[in-house]
Amino acid sequence: MKPEEVVIPEDALSERFLAATGPGGQNVNKVATACQLRVDVFKLGLPPHAYEKLKLLAGSRMTGGGELIITARSYRTQDANREDARRRLAEMIADAHLVRRKRKPTRPSKAAKARRVDEKKGRSAVKAARGRVRLD
Repeated sequence: MKPEEVVIPEDALSERFLAATGPGGQNVNKVATACQLRVDVFKLGLPPHAYEKLKLLAGSRMTGGGELIITARSYRTQDANREDARRRLAEMIADAHLVRRKRKPTRPSKAAKARRVDEKKGRSAVKAARGRVRLD
């Protein structure tokens, strides 16, 4: 699933604008541009495997009550930070939907085993030849 295909219901979201930190001069002191996006994960209607993976991806950003908190403060405007937060949420949900394929266990062939044993014998012979030189 691609981030553009992710549909997030508006009733699952709540936004709050905070005073951003860091450089920016008077603009930082006057304007609350950082966007804190809170998402009720249960209202997203995710399948169980996607919910579990989203919990792993979110880490400490997921609260005990099933709320995902994303804070965006990279830009100087509220709109840009809002878009950034929503984009990051969509990417996280898209990543949660990806299912890794199971690995099929394989066994080495008889010829591969024989090659490995021959290589081991060759290395063993080389190392045995490195012993002390005896003058008899």
